[in-house]
Amino acid sequence: MSASSPAKKTRGTLLVISAPSGSGKTTLVRRLVSEVGPVEFSISYTTRAARPSEKDGVDYHFVSEKVFRKKIERSEFLEWAEVYEKLYGTDRRETEAVLGRGVDLVLDIDVQGAEQVKRAMPEAVLIFILPPSFQVLEQRLRGRRQNPPDDIERRLAVARREVSQYRNYDYAVVNDDIDRCAGLLRSIVFAERAKRERMEPIVKGILDSFQ
Repeated sequence: MSASSPAKKTRGTLLVISAPSGSGKTTLVRRLVSEVGPVEFSISYTTRAARPSEKDGVDYHFVSEKVFRKKIERSEFLEWAEVYEKLYGTDRRETEAVLGRGVDLVLDIDVQGAEQVKRAMPEAVLIFILPPSFQVLEQRLRGRRQNPPDDIERRLAVARREVSQYRNYDYAVVNDDIDRCAGLLRSIVFAERAKRERMEPIVKGILDSFQ
């Protein structure tokens, strides 16, 4: 192999990010995708209705429960879960297509889905985002005035169960400052890209040039 020969492209990294509702996960994921390249956001399938600001195929693939159940029967989901009485899932083929192009892919999913992904793809990198405290999380949920009181109470109850699952993740990041937290996420992505096992295709080409 000559010094000018192109290096082999490594397979993309699957990044799974989970957090209790109100932890700032959506903002952090958007910043990660926009600030670090090449990184894409996985568009999940869901049976919930689209919000006024959301677009089909951009924010989610909005489908009926019948269509969703058919995809389950055909084993088309890498993971799927029921969250707040609605179904969410990640398409297996779409995931493989992005990773095969050497592009990192971010999954914004809950702890149920993360557990399924880790079983199916042990090489996936799991990141859990925590609020600084329960009190701060409650303030954030009530302060954004997007949910009725009973829904907020339900989300807080779910959060109490979810936070204990951080031990199943590779990284735990506290979102006490949005800029600092975004910087930590970028650092995790760069560090994962430099891991020896992920660099093997590129390093092999470099070593061949020494022959």
